[in-house]
Amino acid sequence: MKKLFAVMITVVFIGFLLIGISEMPPFGYEDNPANNEVANRYIEGSIDDTGAINVVSAMILDYRAFDTYVEASVIFTALIVVMAVLKEGGIKFED
Repeated sequence: MKKLFAVMITVVFIGFLLIGISEMPPFGYEDNPANNEVANRYIEGSIDDTGAINVVSAMILDYRAFDTYVEASVIFTALIVVMAVLKEGGIKFED
């Protein structure tokens, strides 16, 4: 029964993913959401807005600083957990 339930959930999940893919815009057209004015604004206005000469540095350190901080925090937390699990003696689980 559990296997049947797992297969049904997997099929439903795959169906949702395929529906999402079918709703995506075609690749390479000018009116795609990826080709909007935001990217042009970042590229053209990064020096005036942030003072950074490098556009990549402006994106990471100014425009997306909070997001980058959260990503770094998640990676740091994962590192601490892996070190705790792999240290000598490790975490002991009782059966």
